[in-house]
Order: sequence, then structure tokens, then C-alpha cells
Amino acid sequence: HTQTRKNNPSPKTPPPRGGGVAMDPSSAGAGGNSLPSVGPDGQKRRVCYFYDSEVGNYYYGQGHPMKPHRIRMTHSLLAQYGLLDQMQVLRPNPARDRDLCRFHADDYISFLRSVTPETQQDQIRALKRFNVGEDCPVFDGLYSFCQTYAGASVGGAVKLNHGLDIAINWSGGLHHAKKCEASGFCYVNDIVLAILELLKHHQRVLYVDIDIHHGDGVEEAFYTTDRVMTVSFHKFGDYFPGTGDVRDIGHSKGKYYSLNVPLDDGIDDESYQSLFKPIMAKVMEVFQPGAVVLQCGADSLSGDRLGCFNLSIRGHAECVKYMRSFNVPLLLLGGGGYTIRNVARCWCYETGVALGQELEDKMPVNEYYEYFGPDYTLHVAPSNMENKNTRYELDNIRTKLLDNLSKLRHAPSVQFQERPPDTEFPEPDEDEEDQDERHDDHDSDMELDYHTPLEDSARRSTIQGTRVKRESAGAETKDQDGSRVTGEHRGSEPMAEDISPSKQAHQVDANAMAVDEPGNVKTESGSSTKLPDPPAIYQKP
Repeated sequence: HTQTRKNNPSPKTPPPRGGGVAMDPSSAGAGGNSLPSVGPDGQKRRVCYFYDSEVGNYYYGQGHPMKPHRIRMTHSLLAQYGLLDQMQVLRPNPARDRDLCRFHADDYISFLRSVTPETQQDQIRALKRFNVGEDCPVFDGLYSFCQTYAGASVGGAVKLNHGLDIAINWSGGLHHAKKCEASGFCYVNDIVLAILELLKHHQRVLYVDIDIHHGDGVEEAFYTTDRVMTVSFHKFGDYFPGTGDVRDIGHSKGKYYSLNVPLDDGIDDESYQSLFKPIMAKVMEVFQPGAVVLQCGADSLSGDRLGCFNLSIRGHAECVKYMRSFNVPLLLLGGGGYTIRNVARCWCYETGVALGQELEDKMPVNEYYEYFGPDYTLHVAPSNMENKNTRYELDNIRTKLLDNLSKLRHAPSVQFQERPPDTEFPEPDEDEEDQDERHDDHDSDMELDYHTPLEDSARRSTIQGTRVKRESAGAETKDQDGSRVTGEHRGSEPMAEDISPSKQAHQVDANAMAVDEPGNVKTESGSSTKLPDPPAIYQKP
């Protein structure tokens, strides 16, 4: 998947502050040129979008369901629909070691940096310790992959902290990664890192997860703080990662600041929105976040290779549209999604939603046009699979969660203290870069050089016995047409030729992560270890 670039001279502009390097000079100053949407949500949005042209080259391995190639497919659609011209396009600066260690353990990051497919057999104990090898394999460029997607999410948070309305990173949203362990195809938790960045400017940050899998890594990181509320809508039962019971509500200062919405197979658009909108309306009312992070995992779509929900792309995108309507700074991230033709469709459409632009269903010819046959449309019809979520069960879940929210009397505040400095990225060397390049249909605008105690419920402890995530790849799932196919069936989806980047429940005292002092980590067995001292910028003055 080697790509070429077009050289179209354009006026030079200085790089924007933090987060990435502008690729579209026409939008760099304005921070995006989003179109107005219809109705009460008609305000223009300044939107930035992070993309690295190399991200599609990373390859988890033969037969692995996670395919970063889907990010390149999404980008190609965005280009052909003309959406890249409507927003600020940024190439992310790779996250540095010290950026990743704001949440992750030093020895874990050191391991990710050093391990290679050739040396992994010499590090068997470390592989086991850090849960790397099965769901989360070692592959060429693993650490660079982590740096890229994490750098994009942190960069998006920086842009929101400096006045943009919406930041998008479809390569991010890897919500299962723990402080010192990989899990569920996720190595570095870019979401936690982005939230930590947002907390430098905002007293409260809301995290919303519409991936079919429970957002366990993010919930655990902030389980004991009232500065971050986590809300996860997910399949619950005999399903990875095995957490996310409605009764898991947070602990200590974080009690009632974790909301879990457990769902069953076959949930459709109407049932999903009957929970999503009233719950999120109440959350926004009582929590009053300064910023929102929305993980848009596309494995909750109908026909996903590992999923068992029945959402349409419009139904999934309705969540994006609804959260956008609150006019609060919004970070949109990717996540799961394993029928990659539908992932690209979904995230392209949701980029249009962010911009307030409705896209034509008839798909323009693009680099990956053959993936989208035989209809070559943006939208796909949900299947006729049974919705196992009864009205009675949905009403009970909604009532329970709204009751929990009613126990939050007011939005928590933070004692005045010196604000930590923003994450800074190295300024590009003007002698080393060519800012006169423009993006082609499937690439970035610029070629740049970079310098480089939590108590668990008994339910939570069952994660240790939960099967790995990718086992679902061999289980039966429903395809778009409702027919049964095995998880290994790829249908008309060509194999993606990518090259590059799984399950312990460490709980982190996230009051520490919320910019105060370091907290404790507890393993499932209850043994406690002290987190290393945070960087100086997180310590009290």
C-alpha cells in the first residue's frame, strides 16, 4: 500500500499550536470550515481531523480481525465525498515515552518499545506479564503504531483545549488497554491520555462509549474520581471483557460517576435510542462536562464480524449527532469494528455528521470501490435478527440509571490550583519540511519529519476467567443479509495488507489521574501497589 503524493503549491502557513501539523493551508487559520446543520443545532463547528498515511500499513497478522487498513479506507471515502476540504486536516505528532507514561507504567512502555517479532521468543515472561501475544500480538512497527494513534488523540484534546469545537481521530478509541497490560487488541489507552489532557482545562470530562464491548480500561482508570464520568453502552453477558454490569457504579468519590448500560443481542436503532437519549440528556444536565469524548466503535453495527447488535449506520451516527447538539467540545474516536467495509462507511458518515453535512447514499468511485459492492451505497440495511432486548428490560435499565443520576446533587468542582502546562509537540524544522504539498485522494497534505484502592464487585473479578476477545471471531455471527456466517468468513471483503500494532483488570485511582497526587493500583486478587510518582506537571505546586 505504498502511496504517492501530489505537489500543489500553496501559500506557506505556520503550523498550528500543538497536536499536529496543518495539512490544508486554507483551513489552518480558521480551524475548519464546517457546514451549518439544520434546526436548533445549526451552529457552525470548527472541526479538525487527524490522519497519518502510514496507519493503514500496520498489520496485526493473518486472520486477526483488527485491521488498521480500515482507517485508510475511511480516509479515501472522506476525500471522495469532499469532506477533507471542510475541516482542518492534521498529521499527528507521535506520542513520546513521557506522554504515554502519564497513564501507563514505565516498564510496560519500555517493553512495547523494545519487543519485536524476532525477539519476542526471548521475552516469554514479559509477554505473559503484559498479556501480549494472543489477542494483542507482536508485529512490525507495534510501538510506532501506538505512538501514532495515541499522539492523534492527545493532539485532538490539545486542539479542543485551544478553542476548536470537534476533533476526530478514527485511529484511536482503543479502550481496553490497562495501565500495565494490553487487552482486547489494545496496547496503549489513547482515550485515558486524551482525557488527562482535557482535564488540564476542564473541571469535568464526560466519556461515552458506543462500542459493542464494555469500555473497561477507561472506566477502571477513572473509577474513583468525580471529575470524569464514564458511560458505556455494550453487550453484557458471556462476552468480552465480561465487565460492565449495571450495578458497577464507581467507588469512593467516583460513586455514581460510572454508568453501565448492559444490552442483549439484536438491539435495533429504536431500542438503542430509547436508552441513549434520555440517559445522555440527564448526564449532560447533572454532570455539566466541559468536554465530551465519544468512542464510536463500529462493531455495534449490524453484520459486524465480531458483533451481535443490529444498529444501522444512521442509528449509530444518531449518537454522534445527539452529543454534537450540546455544543460542548467533542472528541470523536474510533474503536472496534471488524467488517471493515461497514466501518469505513460508518466513520465517513459520522464525519459528515460532525460537519453538519448530509452525504449522498450513492458512493463516489474511490480507491476501495470494490469493497462496497454490489450496491456501492454508503448505507446498509440492518438484518432481520431477533431483538432480545424486551421493552420491560429496557425500561428497567433506564429507570435504574436515571435513579442513579438523580443521586448526583450537583456538578463537582475542583479546588483552585495551578494548571499543568499543555502537552507540547516539537515544532517542525522549516528546512526539513515542505509545506507546499497537498493531499491527494488517499493521503495526508504534508510530509513531515518528527523528533521524536479500588474495590471490585464480585462480578468484576470474573474477568480473569473470561475468554479472549478474538475467540468470538470463530463464533457464528449474522451478516448484513441475516444469513449465518462464521467469524472467519470475509465475504466480498478483500484481505487488507497492513503491517503493524490484551487483559488484566488493574484499577487506577483516577483522582490521581485527574491532576492531583498519585493513586494506588489494585489487582484482581486485591494486592495493592503504589503508582510511580507522576510527572512534575501533575504534582501540586
